[in-house]
Amino acid sequence: MVQINKVYTRTGDKGETSLVGGRRAPKDDARIESYGTVDELNSIIGIARTLALREEGFQWERFCLILRTVQQKLFDLGSELATHQDDAYDGQITASRENVDWLEQIIDTLNRELEPLQSFVLPGGDPINAHLHQARTVCRRGERQVIRFAKNEEINPNIMAFLNRLSDLLFVMARWVCFKKRVPETLWQPDIKLPEWKE
Repeated sequence: MVQINKVYTRTGDKGETSLVGGRRAPKDDARIESYGTVDELNSIIGIARTLALREEGFQWERFCLILRTVQQKLFDLGSELATHQDDAYDGQITASRENVDWLEQIIDTLNRELEPLQSFVLPGGDPINAHLHQARTVCRRGERQVIRFAKNEEINPNIMAFLNRLSDLLFVMARWVCFKKRVPETLWQPDIKLPEWKE
């Protein structure tokens, strides 16, 4: 179990941080950008889950359980990204194909309840929907940063697969929220006319 007694250490004041195992790295390193974005993603999912906890019913309980589990898996993933390949250790938690398959099963289950899309959708219509769309875009950014990082160091391919499927799941979950709450989705209207706004 991790024990944290002191929040600040002053060891990062010169622009470096410690990785798992004690190795130092610049804070703008591709590795740090990768797991930092995963951390950002986790925070946004936490907001969406907090809002969803206000809803009642078994399906919402399951929905929140999924988000909570995703948060835990993202922390595992961030820990893996924060470990240099030479510092990997026995018993380390790593992203698995089972995690990716689990995401795909949830996507398929939720998507069966939804009407096929007739247009691109925009974030909005409900705060949970909007935060899930925000999480989706951050997840995509995290995936891009991991791909950039992987150009210089070999990483577990299940990390990229997990982030890729997670962005799909967040999209489907955002749509599902509007469906369950009977809130119209915000549809893209190409070249929409500018509204009058002056008094």
